[in-house]
Amino acid sequence: MNEEKTGEPTGPEAADGENLPERPRPRRRRRRIVIVVATALLLLFLPLLTAETALRLNYTGDPAKGTHTRDRDALWLGHAWVDGRKTGKDVKALARRLQGTGIRDLYVHSGPLEHDGTLPKSAFPKARWLIKAVHREMPGIRVQAWLGDKLAGETPNGLHLERAATRSAVVASTRRILAAGFEGAHFDLEPLHSGDSDYLSLLDDLRALTHAHHALLSVAAHQIDPLPALHSLAGLTTGHPKWWSQAYFGQVARRVDQIAVMSYDTAQPLQSLYGGYVAQQTSLALEVTPDTTDLLMGLPFYHTDNMGHWAAAETVPAAVRGVRLGLSRTDAGRTRFGVALYVDFAATGADWRAYRKDWVG
Repeated sequence: MNEEKTGEPTGPEAADGENLPERPRPRRRRRRIVIVVATALLLLFLPLLTAETALRLNYTGDPAKGTHTRDRDALWLGHAWVDGRKTGKDVKALARRLQGTGIRDLYVHSGPLEHDGTLPKSAFPKARWLIKAVHREMPGIRVQAWLGDKLAGETPNGLHLERAATRSAVVASTRRILAAGFEGAHFDLEPLHSGDSDYLSLLDDLRALTHAHHALLSVAAHQIDPLPALHSLAGLTTGHPKWWSQAYFGQVARRVDQIAVMSYDTAQPLQSLYGGYVAQQTSLALEVTPDTTDLLMGLPFYHTDNMGHWAAAETVPAAVRGVRLGLSRTDAGRTRFGVALYVDFAATGADWRAYRKDWVG
């Protein structure tokens, strides 16, 4: 047979494969894969490493003298204070705990709101008793009703701020708690996305109501973008924009008497990084909060461990040092400023001692 007509190599070339395409050697291929993976990891983690380094540097230095309590601090209290579980003995113990501190306001959990914005009277049956007892045992300390609910948006169930009827119901619920004797209304609505105009509209209505009753309007606020437009990026990639823009924070702050930054649950793994983060948040908030509004920075008086909160990192000493550094660098002489302690039922003696030593001074 004539093998040459088949088109197949018939000579020595067929044996040694000199005319076949050269295949990449396994070692060279592995080296290329390693380079590609390393480059991808570097591109992914370099911005994070840069940001964390900046936070660590933000934790350096010494706070300015006098950056201690302005006697405008606040404490979040659990529902047990208005549902009958607490007694006069507990009020006296709380009075002893707060004596000589800078705490002026108590945010007492009196909800939550129903998803339609209503608030059952059964949610705060002992409110009048508590308010009277606090005024007797702790003269000068104000009692505000802490109201909140999960917002719809990221999930189908929740409170719909975009509905006018819901906002009207929230205002009516606030009118009821003021009639019960509370000296203010403190709102914590989450997750609240940056730029939500319905929330601003609600605050306008609530401010008109509270001021007509000579009462306070206060809110728990989300953290501010630690990097420009980070809330937008988080919204696109996760559907949960954790942060507010600094501009939106300022819009909220101008509508309330007090704004308390929830400066915890930061996912920072070290005290130095967490403290640097709090210093940055303090500065960002000070820059846009008007002098007529009390700005409070949250302190973590709880010790849950999860992906968002590392108890060994998010400590009261680290938070207070961060607060003092941010205050020192941005507006050391500001009087309408304080810290807010979250939360009474999870606090330890060490938390209270750190607050007294590092902030009360």
